[in-house]
Amino acid sequence: MNLALRDIKHNLGRFLLTCLGLSLLLGIVLAMVGIYRGLIEESLGLVRAAKADIWVVEGGTRGPFAESSRLPADTREIIAAQWGVAAAGSVAYQNAEVLHRGTTQRLLVVGSEIGRIGGAPHIAEGRPILRSRYEAVADIQTGLALGERIKLGRDNFTIVGLTRGLVASGGDPVVFVSLRDAQKLQFDLTPAAAHREAARNPAATGSTDTVNAVLVQLLPGVSSEQFAAAIDRWKHLGALTQDQQETVLSRSVIERARRQIGLFTSLLLVVSAVIIGLIIYTMTIDKKKSIATLKLIGAPDSRIVGLIVQQALAMGVISFAAGAALINAMHGYFPRRVVLESGDAMLLFAIVLCVCLLASGLGVRTALNIDPASALAG
Repeated sequence: MNLALRDIKHNLGRFLLTCLGLSLLLGIVLAMVGIYRGLIEESLGLVRAAKADIWVVEGGTRGPFAESSRLPADTREIIAAQWGVAAAGSVAYQNAEVLHRGTTQRLLVVGSEIGRIGGAPHIAEGRPILRSRYEAVADIQTGLALGERIKLGRDNFTIVGLTRGLVASGGDPVVFVSLRDAQKLQFDLTPAAAHREAARNPAATGSTDTVNAVLVQLLPGVSSEQFAAAIDRWKHLGALTQDQQETVLSRSVIERARRQIGLFTSLLLVVSAVIIGLIIYTMTIDKKKSIATLKLIGAPDSRIVGLIVQQALAMGVISFAAGAALINAMHGYFPRRVVLESGDAMLLFAIVLCVCLLASGLGVRTALNIDPASALAG
């Protein structure tokens, strides 16, 4: 009979409790990797949903997701007149806090032109925005229902449609409104503030006909890089391709979160390696007399090494399977999206096996140094 299996059966309760503790630790590692994947998916979800080839922004800026970008609203007509443009639409983004059912909720309000690109991409329930004022399409994560009314700024909006899975890079659910409503929400001053500004600068026009970006879809065969380079030559405008916009989000906006999650995951793996090493060492010390007896009756070192290594690998495999099952069962209860990819799970499984092999080294070294004569000691 396999010595490792026989030893596990002899101390089954202790072995399973050890696996339970280790599975919780590995489950947290898997959750951290899933949170990182979810962070990227959430950050890029809104950008990809726009289905734009080019993002035209204020010159010298990296777009509305990284820094402030303001363009005159008639920029869309200028861009749409360029050769190679299939469609263009203006958009405006604004963070807002609303009071909903007694709780304050933070939202990303997206304003877009009706019938143009940049609006709600897929309506899960209800209909898209058809009226130019006071209608909104909200993501299901807001908790809003069809027909419900919500106050944004100084106006009330009726929810006419629901989307699914659209959030900002910070995890705030998205609400779509018409561009005119978004401009009013973003740029309109309260009456008192407008009166104060007029008193300070009577010549100010106070125009709110401004947008944050113009989204462009190109005709088939038109190079997005060449089109962006042509727009960049205009001194007052900048242009980002879709890939560049995604890079800005994934490398700049969420870079700090990525490094923090990566560091935390690495620390958890180091802690797991130390715990596995200590457990294997303790189990080897407990079997010191049995190992001495095996050596005394002529058992080869390979069999004793196999006993230690097989137990370490069994602990790693069982703990990883339990941790993965736990996170798969609970990932829907996390406040942020957790995306579990099979490639990440396989990579972590390979790392866990390597950690088990390395951690068993201390136990193997201890077992090989045991004196066979100690089996005859009292």
